[in-house]
Amino acid sequence: MASNVDAVDKHYDLIILGTGSGNSIPGPEFDGKSIAIIEKGAFGGTCLNVGCIPTKMYVYAADTALETRESSRLGIDAQVSSVDWPGIVHRVFDQRIDLIAKGGEEYRRGEKTPNIDVYDQHARFVAERTLRTGQGTAAKTISADQIVLAAGSRPFIPEVITQSGVHFHTNEDIMRLARQPKSMVIVGGGYIAMEFAHVFEALGTKVSIIARSELLRHLDADLREPFNELAAQRYDVHQGRNIAGASQQGNEVTVTLDDGSEISAEVLLVATGRIPNGDELDLDLAGIDSTDGRISVDEFGRSTSATGVWALGDISSPYLLKHVANAEMRAVRHNLLNPQNMKKMPHEHVPAAVFTHPQIAYVGMTEEEAREAGHEITVKVQKYADVAYGWAMEDRSGIAKLIADKKTGKLLGAHYMGPQASTLIQQMITVMAFDLDVREVASNQYWIHPALPEVTENALLGLDFS
Repeated sequence: MASNVDAVDKHYDLIILGTGSGNSIPGPEFDGKSIAIIEKGAFGGTCLNVGCIPTKMYVYAADTALETRESSRLGIDAQVSSVDWPGIVHRVFDQRIDLIAKGGEEYRRGEKTPNIDVYDQHARFVAERTLRTGQGTAAKTISADQIVLAAGSRPFIPEVITQSGVHFHTNEDIMRLARQPKSMVIVGGGYIAMEFAHVFEALGTKVSIIARSELLRHLDADLREPFNELAAQRYDVHQGRNIAGASQQGNEVTVTLDDGSEISAEVLLVATGRIPNGDELDLDLAGIDSTDGRISVDEFGRSTSATGVWALGDISSPYLLKHVANAEMRAVRHNLLNPQNMKKMPHEHVPAAVFTHPQIAYVGMTEEEAREAGHEITVKVQKYADVAYGWAMEDRSGIAKLIADKKTGKLLGAHYMGPQASTLIQQMITVMAFDLDVREVASNQYWIHPALPEVTENALLGLDFS
C-alpha cells in the first residue's frame, strides 16, 4: 500500500488505467477482487474509437469505390456518381462504434460487474501505486496492490504545426468531418497516412502527401519501391521534404515546404506517428521508469523499477498494434493470476498489415535484414498476375515475396502487396509460429484451384533449395 494511505479515498486489489485491451483483463477469475477502471475518454481505446475498426470500415467503402472506378479493365462500364459522406459517418459511428463504446462502459458500471468501479477523469500518480483522478472537489485518490497501465498512445504533432496556429486534424477526428473535403494535405508517410490517403482519394478528395522519406519506408524493398510508384500515380507526393511553416486563410490551409514550395488544401491531416502516453501520468512520483513516455517493462510485462506495476499496449510495447496489445493483455492477465508460473510477453513473429491500396501485409524479416543476420537465404517473388485468380482480377501489381533459410527450410519472412494481402499472409504466420519446413508446406497439403492462395503455393514452390 502507498505510504500516504491516510489520504487515500479507496484502496483496491487492482487498478486498470485504460479501456482498450486493458478492459479485457477482468473476467470471472477476478470476481473476488476489488477493481477500479480509469478511462477519461470513450471506452474501447484507440482501436475501437479512432483506429483499427472505424478506419477499416472507411477503407472497405473506399475499396468498393476504387474498384468501381477501375472496373473498365473487367469490361464493366461503371462509375461512382456520388458519395454520401454524412451517411458513411452515420453508419460507422452512430450505428456501430459509438454504441459499442457506450455499451462497454455501461456494462462495467452495471450490476454484472459489481466489484468494478469506473472513474471517467484523467489520472496521475501522486505516490507509489497511488493515483489521483479528477479535479477539485470531485477528485479522488485511489491506490491498489497491483496496477496495470494500458493508457495507449496519442498522435505526435510536429512543433512547426502546433506553433503555426493553423487548424489541423489527426486520426482522432478526421473520420467525423461534417463533410468530405475537396482537397487534403497529409503530413506523414507511414501506415496511418497511407490508409487515409487511400480512403479520401478513392472517395473523391484530391490528396497531397508530404513525407520526409519514401512512403512506407520500413517495407521490404520489393514492396516499397513499386508501392511508391503506384502512390505517385494517385496522389500529389512530395518526398524528402520537411515543413517550414503553415498558414491559414479562411477555410484554406497552406503548408510551406523547406524548398520554398507551397501546397494548399481545405483540410490538413497530420499523421506523423504516435507517442506513448506515459508522460502524462507523473510516473516519477510512483518510481516508474520510462523513456520518452514509454514505460520500461521486463519480459513478463512488469515495471522494471516499481513493484506491483504492469504495462501493456502502446504505452510500453515495441509494437503499436492492437493484436499485440491483446496478446500482451492475455500474458499480463495470466501473470496477475499466476505469479509463480508467469508467461513472457508474446513478441515473436509479429505480423502487421496496412489497409491502403494495394493492401500490404508482412511478417518476419525483410530480405536485407535476413542477409544482415547472416542467413544463407533463398527468395521468391511471385506475381498475382501469374496465377489464375490474378487473371480473373486483371491484377497488375500484386506480389508475394517469401524469404527462407536455405539450410533449414525455415521461413524467415513473408511480404504481400495486393488484394487480400492481410488474409493471404495468415498461412505464412502459421508456418513461422509452428516452425514448419516450407519444403513440406508447399507439397503436403492441397491448394484449392484456382483460388488466390495459389500465389503462396507458387511462391513456396519457387524457393530454390538446391
